[in-house]
Amino acid sequence: MKKLLPEVFAWARSAHPSQPLTSGLWQGDWTSLKTLTAIQRTQVEDSDVLSFHNYGWPEDFEAHILLLEQYHRPILCTEYMARGNGSTFDTILPLALKYRVAAINWGFVQGKTQTWYPWDSWTRPYTLEQPAVWHHDIFTPDGKPYRQHEVDLIRALTSATNGPAKTAPPQ
Repeated sequence: MKKLLPEVFAWARSAHPSQPLTSGLWQGDWTSLKTLTAIQRTQVEDSDVLSFHNYGWPEDFEAHILLLEQYHRPILCTEYMARGNGSTFDTILPLALKYRVAAINWGFVQGKTQTWYPWDSWTRPYTLEQPAVWHHDIFTPDGKPYRQHEVDLIRALTSATNGPAKTAPPQ
């Protein structure tokens, strides 16, 4: 993999993409380029946007953002939101907004991709009852929010005057 990833970046760049390239960081010590593995170093050095996964508590999410900021690239959290792990809209989105980090959660409507089931569903199928705490999804199939306060929070954070950066108008 450590030989393949630089080749993949080179191949992608040879196509002159109009969108940024990234390869998502997941685990390890991101303290400095010296502490990164060869693959992680390629991910940091060759990515236009630094992307990472984090399903942890807000303190862990913030710590990862602070580590990635040293590399001076836009940051995108490509996976977060695991209610049972403490990674929730309430705990993560305010931090993402504070640090201007884009954040994507899996799942939207219950049942579409089954991401409302928690990770323990691999060993404990929820066949007779739904999980007490949904993992990812936001809405039931009829459009009702799983938790109304989460929908209200998302609406408030995405419409705030100090909210996400506005995109530049086309030139």
